[in-house]
Amino acid sequence: MAIATVNPATGETLKTFDALNPGEVEDRLVRAEQAYQEHRTTTFAYRRELMLAAADLLDADRETIARTMTTEMGKPLAQARAEAKKCAKTMRWYAHHAEKLLADEYPDPADVTDSGAARVVVRYRPIGTVLAVMPWNFPLWQVVRFAAPALMAGNTGLLKHSSNVPQTALYIEELFRRAGYPEGCFQTLLIGSGAVEDILRDPRIAAATLTGSEPAGRSVASIAGDEVKKTVLELGGSDPYVVLPSADLEKAVATAVTARVQNNGQSCIAAKRFIVHADVYDAFAARFTERMAALTVGDPMDENTDVGPLASEQGRSDLEELVDDAVHQGAAALCGGRRPPDRHAGWFYEPTVLSGITPTMRIHHEEAFGPVATLYRVADIDEAVSVANDSPFGLSSNAWTRDPDEQTRLARDLQAGGVYFNGMTASHPGFPFGGAKRSGYGRELSGHGIREFCNMTTVWYGPEE
Repeated sequence: MAIATVNPATGETLKTFDALNPGEVEDRLVRAEQAYQEHRTTTFAYRRELMLAAADLLDADRETIARTMTTEMGKPLAQARAEAKKCAKTMRWYAHHAEKLLADEYPDPADVTDSGAARVVVRYRPIGTVLAVMPWNFPLWQVVRFAAPALMAGNTGLLKHSSNVPQTALYIEELFRRAGYPEGCFQTLLIGSGAVEDILRDPRIAAATLTGSEPAGRSVASIAGDEVKKTVLELGGSDPYVVLPSADLEKAVATAVTARVQNNGQSCIAAKRFIVHADVYDAFAARFTERMAALTVGDPMDENTDVGPLASEQGRSDLEELVDDAVHQGAAALCGGRRPPDRHAGWFYEPTVLSGITPTMRIHHEEAFGPVATLYRVADIDEAVSVANDSPFGLSSNAWTRDPDEQTRLARDLQAGGVYFNGMTASHPGFPFGGAKRSGYGRELSGHGIREFCNMTTVWYGPEE
């Protein structure tokens, strides 16, 4: 893929960029290592001041960077503004919480005495430069949720962003520079995916974090494993959305629409498989389909647009293949299932609801990355759990029930990194985020996220003479 800004609403190439040559990559690796040796010794107060300055700048830049994101990958402008706002919030959260999250820990005194020590302290220390391989769908948020904790912990960062959001990628480096971070603390690498392996194998890279596809995750994990380097992976998702009879059906339907088409349906944690109890299936399906069909598809810069284009022509083709395969095998398209007839440019696809899904259909097991929902009718909670877990992914899940016993059962049995009752999955800096099964491993956000790239050091002091 060329490193370029291509407007997905028009298909027009707006700006292209040259990839860094090996010498330029080496210069950035040198700067990252030099910056780390200084940054790791700084105080939390110093790091807090820099991170808060970056958050203030991001707030001031919100409209500009929102328009850049929308231009590069097509999310509705209002959602782009919300993404920028959330990033500033998360930066402030880590600025104020990092010192406490990484505070020294003191083991049980009985264990200290039993070990023969006078005292024992467990300390969290930074590990070095972290390479981040990030996707285009949340081009600012995906980076900040790695960068904020990594920098606050005393690490430095190198960003290999998706090749279709280069201007957003360069903005992030410039943001941290303007905030006062020393040269080399955070740098963007405009490189193709083929250059990642050599960088990851470089001894100056301590660890890697990747958000993206399962194949990309397998590749990075394999290379890092060969080099014995830590990785955190957040990969695909095909999240279930379970609706049981005690649910507030109107709220469940309204939230289901948002949960499916947020970011034009291109979100790993978007609800994709709607698993509905037979007692409420017909009512849910009718209302859900009606609302999906009523969404406005159009220019993402238009404030009235609900669903913009997919980010790439290939992405739309992949989605079309999944829908066509399902329909060919007997699924019914209750709405959508095609390109909008009034959109002759750009990579648009109508909000779509499919019913009659069977395990032989590709969409039953593969992630639909676009505004396509699949409906399943189930007889009881046992079948709901079975269908929900019949997926190679386990990122998050949603369940609508007001029955405490059903909530207990679902929280125990749904195979996912999160279970959200009577609401929509959404990440928050205070809660750990990550998946199970082929959705990856490790956690981002919260104290768990900032500790992923720290060396937990046991410091043992023998008895004084």
